[in-house]
Amino acid sequence: MTATAQAPDIVSPEFEADPYSAYRTLRKDFPLLWHEPTKSYIISRYEDVERAFKDQVFTTENYDWQLEPVHGRTILQMSGREHSVRRALVAPAFRGSMLEEKFLPVIERNSRELIDAFRGAGSADLVADYATRFPVNVIADMLGLDKADHPKFHRWYTAIIKFLGNLTQDQQIIEDGLRTRDEFAAYMLPIIRERRADPGDDLLSVLCEAEIDGTRMSDEDIKAFCSLLLTAGGETTDKAIASMFRLLLAHPEQLAAVREDRSLIPRAFAETLRYAPPVHMIMRQPAEDVTLSGGTIPAGSTVTCLIGAANRDENRFADPDSFNILREDLAAKNAFTAAADHLAFALGRHFCVGALLSKTEIEVGVGQLLDAFPDMRLKEGFTPTEGGVFTRGLDALPVEFTPHTS
Repeated sequence: MTATAQAPDIVSPEFEADPYSAYRTLRKDFPLLWHEPTKSYIISRYEDVERAFKDQVFTTENYDWQLEPVHGRTILQMSGREHSVRRALVAPAFRGSMLEEKFLPVIERNSRELIDAFRGAGSADLVADYATRFPVNVIADMLGLDKADHPKFHRWYTAIIKFLGNLTQDQQIIEDGLRTRDEFAAYMLPIIRERRADPGDDLLSVLCEAEIDGTRMSDEDIKAFCSLLLTAGGETTDKAIASMFRLLLAHPEQLAAVREDRSLIPRAFAETLRYAPPVHMIMRQPAEDVTLSGGTIPAGSTVTCLIGAANRDENRFADPDSFNILREDLAAKNAFTAAADHLAFALGRHFCVGALLSKTEIEVGVGQLLDAFPDMRLKEGFTPTEGGVFTRGLDALPVEFTPHTS
């Protein structure tokens, strides 16, 4: 360790302003750091975070206190047969024929409706007018919920994300999260009971009717999964869409390549997830003492895995602080599977069940935006800035383009 190095504080204003400089210091000098304010061990090197996601000694028991108070008990907390059965009940909706045949038209329609609302204006904020609305509208449509309730969904998932990232245990954030849990349950449980009695052609009905080896999801299981789906599907995809356009607009030659060859969209998305992941940290809890770079973590401790740091590890990625959609050390074909090179969706048995849904939304949305606005450019004089610690993204991305009336 260098004599002058000082450990960065992940809850400081300086860290939020520039986490990537702090990540370099952590990887180099503090690969294992006890962080007193969050009562957790922080790990930042790729090899350590990768192991925390893949090695079964690292459990998700931390979600008992981190997630369950606002979501209810979700598949993220489960292990063994309970986890495998619950995942098998929900996974078919997010891959293969059901995604392609049933939900791809939903995704295409929702993107088109949002674009149509501003295609004649000559300008738009891609965050407020598109990115924050698109994935939540898709999920609401998939579940057969009323899109007119979008403001509620957005308020709820924003409150839940703040609860999950409440590293300083702010009491108001806790109260908002618990109130959201009650409001969401009061909204969803009657709808779930209606779908059980009279199933439709939507994802909520599919979840109500799904059965494996005599096991079906309870009303509470379904409510918790819908809460998780709205939060994870909304917060992460909206930030990824905005970040991807920010980065492409800042690299005109790469934007031109994607315009010319739309098969590059998944590569651009994968590189965005590596370079500017929507979720910068995920917690785990080891079931026994475990030794990583820098020392040993005691059993039962909370471990804060810094995805944002691991994805920029110079020992894993060449020139990691450069955005390059054609980089050779990030395999696009694996980028949306549990064998991904980036860590934005985690890895292993708790790899994000909605990764392919997110990929499909990005392919459709980015493709339609590029088609609609071939001369899209960042608003003159505007400098995009990221914010956030637990999740990180843009508050605004104003763009200009030639208006179209048809």
